[in-house]
Parts: sequence; C-alpha cells; structure tokens
Amino acid sequence: MMGNNQPKQPNLGKQVGDREALKLRARKKGKRSPLYGLGLFGLVGWSVVVPTLVGAALGRWLDTQYPSTHAWTLNLLIIGLVTGCLNAWFWIQKENHEIDKDLDDDSE
Repeated sequence: MMGNNQPKQPNLGKQVGDREALKLRARKKGKRSPLYGLGLFGLVGWSVVVPTLVGAALGRWLDTQYPSTHAWTLNLLIIGLVTGCLNAWFWIQKENHEIDKDLDDDSE
C-alpha cells in the first residue's frame, strides 16, 4: 500500500482570493506612474554603484600612497561590488517581506 507523498497543492480558491486582495489593495493605494518603477530600479542601482565606486576610489588612493604587489584597486572594487549587491539583496528582501505581510493582512 502506497502513501500519498506528494506535496500538498495550495487551494485554488485561496490563490484567486489572494490575487483579488492584491488588486483591491493596489486600487486603494492608487496608480503608480512608470516613474515610480524607474525610481525603484534607480534605488537598487545606486545601492550597488556607490559602494563599488567608493571601493575603487579607496583602492586607487591606497595604490598611489602605498605601492605594493597587491592591486588594492581591484580588491576593494570587488569588495565594494559584493557589499553593494548584498545591500541591494537585503533591501529587496525587506520590500518582499513587507509585500507578503500586506498580503497576509489582507487575506484575514
């Protein structure tokens, strides 16, 4: 005798209700212009670009002040890029968490 080991499928009615609640909430908040979306892209972009440029500038300064066999510019540029990407990822996760929280509040 075989057991039912398949993952439980979400209820279609709940999914439709969640989508409808999302649409109703969006209507209450009003329409957002395309500039709002571009602003969000810009915010994420700047959160990556600024640490990258700061790392590159600091590395360039270290290379001129303290010449060595290590390329400070490249190392700090990469560290700045990774820091910026982590910063953007945390920011997007936070926004996603807030959207999920709003969906949960609307579904109750």
